[in-house]
Amino acid sequence: MNERSLLILMAVAAAVPAAAQPMERRAGIIGGGGPGGRCTIEVVVDGTAEVEVRGDNAVLRNLGGQLPQWRRFECTSPLPPNPADFRFRGVDGRGRQQLVRDPRSGGSAVVRIEDPQGGADRYKFDLLWSGFNPGRPDRDRDFDRDRDRDRDADRDRGRDADRGGDRDADRGGDREEAYHREREGFYRGDEWRQRFFQHVREDVEHVRTVSFPFGGDQYRLARTLQELDELQDKMARRYYDERELNDVMDALGRVLRDNRLAPRDRDVLSDDLNRMRDFREHHADWGVR
Repeated sequence: MNERSLLILMAVAAAVPAAAQPMERRAGIIGGGGPGGRCTIEVVVDGTAEVEVRGDNAVLRNLGGQLPQWRRFECTSPLPPNPADFRFRGVDGRGRQQLVRDPRSGGSAVVRIEDPQGGADRYKFDLLWSGFNPGRPDRDRDFDRDRDRDRDADRDRGRDADRGGDRDADRGGDREEAYHREREGFYRGDEWRQRFFQHVREDVEHVRTVSFPFGGDQYRLARTLQELDELQDKMARRYYDERELNDVMDALGRVLRDNRLAPRDRDVLSDDLNRMRDFREHHADWGVR
């Protein structure tokens, strides 16, 4: 290549704005076991952007507005080229998040984010799958639909059987009373702050065991436990991250807003949320900095 050609190429490269250049990122593999997997992605967007995920690699592209920024990209395993039971879940963000390319055709997953308001906002979403699917996507979707239909029928039969189980219901009521008595005793002392977040976890786990076993109620509770995992892991390493605390509070707030809860369980989770608000405002008084 002569000097003139080299100068022309350099000028063209310089003319391409930084905002048009894609930003790549490799996933942090956090493990998790099982044949399925999950990727959690968090970016900051002010305008329109797309995130393309292929395997353990992702590309963030700016389609308009200010330059987007990476905040987080973690996976339990790389996204397979043709995942079974693939799902997209928008978790956080004021604007619109939409899956515009499904990876089940053997390609990548592409999510478009549109933030119409002034100023940037943080967007968080999950990609979830149950395993690798080597078959035809249409056939497998039919299989999944039939499987879900049969599962719903089994669930309805189980609910009918439960209506006749008065003795089991009485035992469940005894366990409920014991749980609430133990919780009230926990907060009577002065040392509850040392195990506060572990007890929040126990409260969420309890509500999870008595909640409807399928659907959004269970998903929101599982999301809260996942956010608690991340917060407790950092606090165990003596690192306080207020953003992680906010994620836990946001997830628990969605449970209170959208889940079907018994009045006593709603009171328990509301109490947990109020105590977390107090912790956020006065965490130094709790010995956390």
